Amino acid sequence: MPASFCGTWDMISSVNMEGYMIAIGISAYIQKIVVRLKMMKVMKVIEQQGDQCIIKSCSIFRNYTVSFRVGQWFKEFTQGLDNKHLKTVVTWDGNKLVCEQIGEKKNRGWTHWIEDDKLYLELFCEGEVCRQIFKKNVN
Repeated sequence: MPASFCGTWDMISSVNMEGYMIAIGISAYIQKIVVRLKMMKVMKVIEQQGDQCIIKSCSIFRNYTVSFRVGQWFKEFTQGLDNKHLKTVVTWDGNKLVCEQIGEKKNRGWTHWIEDDKLYLELFCEGEVCRQIFKKNVN
């Protein structure tokens, strides 16, 4: 059985968010806001019930929630992020939760995994990769 990602996770590092935002087509104005908020608290809340998963990404600037069944394609609208309509599927690859997003950009998606009590996230699009690390919030 794959690892449980359930819980609240606080970001402790992020590398190449700017490159990833350019790749998915985020406006320069929003990029500047995100860069300025880089030091602000970013949090993920993950809930799993069998093959149903809810991932909430929360910050002082924007919140985004995606809900899906592992292995089933669904229509995703990235409202408040880059406002794109995507065809998305999330699957398990060993202990990694892997997302493929089909839309106007190529090779877009993300991968989550747990290693050494930390949650890792790689966001990728058209050759750009943003790497983030989160620690579990125990409060």
